[in-house]
Amino acid sequence: MTAHAKPYPRVEQLISTFAEWLKHRRELNEMRQLDRVEFDRIASDLRVSPDDLDELVRHGSHGADELPQLLKVLGIDESDLASTQPLLLRDMERVCALCAHKRQCDHDLAAGTIAEHYKEYCLNAPTIEQVKAR
Repeated sequence: MTAHAKPYPRVEQLISTFAEWLKHRRELNEMRQLDRVEFDRIASDLRVSPDDLDELVRHGSHGADELPQLLKVLGIDESDLASTQPLLLRDMERVCALCAHKRQCDHDLAAGTIAEHYKEYCLNAPTIEQVKAR
């Protein structure tokens, strides 16, 4: 085995996860240090409500990780959507990040049954159906 081989992938994954957690805690701390006026201005600039922004920050950068996987399974090209309808994709990401059905979605993604079940709980389902119809 070479000196550069990774003999402890689980340890490295744990370290990486912890580093992401620390980064997220720093981001939360930065947001909490803003006064309400500044926070509301940022939310307005992003065209989301202050409550949604607060929730999005708490979910972190991986809050909408399920959406690209769902789009791929459904045969929707995310990069094409990003270039032709960036605001629509951004709104879909916001909806996904704020979703209360993450556990079901993650289960269906892992089981390979997402295409059959997402319409039952996904708040992006009507938008996805419109995208698929085009």
